[in-house]
Formats: sequence, structure tokens, C-alpha cells
Amino acid sequence: MPARALSFGMVAQRYERYRPGYPAELVDLVLAYADRPIRTALEIGAGTGKATRLFTGRDVTVTATEPDEAMLAELRKHVPAGVRTVRAAFEDLRPVARYHLVYAAAALHWTTPEGRWSRMATLLEPGGVFASFGGPTQLVDPAVADAVRAARAPFLETDEIPSPDGTPPGQAMQWPGTELQRSEWFTDVRQTVIERRLTMSARDYIGHLSTISAYLELPSSKQEQVFSQIGQVLPATVELSADIIVHLARRRLEQ
Repeated sequence: MPARALSFGMVAQRYERYRPGYPAELVDLVLAYADRPIRTALEIGAGTGKATRLFTGRDVTVTATEPDEAMLAELRKHVPAGVRTVRAAFEDLRPVARYHLVYAAAALHWTTPEGRWSRMATLLEPGGVFASFGGPTQLVDPAVADAVRAARAPFLETDEIPSPDGTPPGQAMQWPGTELQRSEWFTDVRQTVIERRLTMSARDYIGHLSTISAYLELPSSKQEQVFSQIGQVLPATVELSADIIVHLARRRLEQ
């Protein structure tokens, strides 16, 4: 895995505190798409378990996988005792069972492209569901967003992660839907956007930024400087666009 993907363990408690969770509407969407009972699920890159909790709340037995031990330790504090946890990167998983559902919450972009979908298919029952969801959290006020970009510029050109397959932002189907459409293993690819607005205090917004990998890669002294600069241009509270882009696909029966 890229080193950037393993940078979150040092801020596991902050990740749990400042990263927003997921709405119940997300599980409703996945279960409706499945159109069959979902009893078992495997999560890729579970982090501190925000999505894990959502699915276990619907009587789904979840196996949560995560390569970082500190993140797993934080997850174990917040999920039901019945959740099985496995310290492993997606590439290291060996299929010992097939699941009704495999999903990734803001984690799929950290996986290796080569063999991604054939490996995913080995983890799913024929007809089983794959789900990926996440999206950037962006400042709504253009003036505030411009001020933050200017404050960040001496340290980082951008704090976003580009599309893994180069899909431009304006294209109707976004990644990973683009890859799923090309995969021989999956069919019935759908993309849905769950619109969401959040309000955070300036302090909590800085806390949120402190869990983003681009900032975590900076030396600690630079992190302090960039957060100080950003804090100086923020109003007391900020409004954020935090839409969740959901991609769903079904493992082909004949493969």
C-alpha cells in the first residue's frame, strides 16, 4: 500500500472525533439495491468503524479489515463485540468465505489497481453486492474556500486525491463506477449521490483537516504552521458540502 494510506493510525482518535459518519439512508440504498437478504459483509479499510456500525445496526454480520493496528484498536472501542476484525490490506486478504456484501467507505482509492476486481469477485457470492462510498468535504462559501486555498498554498498545492483512473470531475460516471463498467466480473453498475450539508466550528474543521493524508505527510512543524494560517482566515463556523457518492455493482452469476 502507498505510505500515505498508512498515515492515519497516528491520528486514530482524531479521525474518530472529526470525520463525519454516514446517514442511515446509505444502508437503505445498499439493501434496496441488493434486493435479497444481506446477512454477511466484508469491509475494506474499515478505519475507526463508522460504516461498520451502520451495517451492524441492520443485523449484518461484518468482518472489518484494516491494515493499521491503531485504527483497528480505535474501531474495537466503538463497534459491537460480534464484529470480527482482521489486520490486513485488501491485497493480502485470502478468501476463506464468500460474502453477501463487500464494501469500502472512503478507502477503495488506496487499493492496488492490478487485479482489483478479480480479487473483489473472489470475496463475493455470485450475485453478491459491491459498494463503495465517500466523497470530498468542501467549503460551501467560495470566499472562504479561496482564503483557505491561499493560506494552504505555501505548504500544499491541493489536499484532494485525484481520480485513480483520471476520470475528469465533470464526467457523469465517476470512479470507481468507470472501472466497474469495464470489469468482466461485475454488472448493473449504478451511481447515486446522497446530498449532505454539515456545519462545523472553525476548530472542528481544523481537526477534520488534521485527519487528511495530505496534511499528515507534512512534517509536524509544517502542519502546525498550515493549520495556524488556515485558522486565521476561517469564520467562527463553516458550512460544508459533504455529498456521499455511492457506487453499487453486482457480481456476475456466470463468472
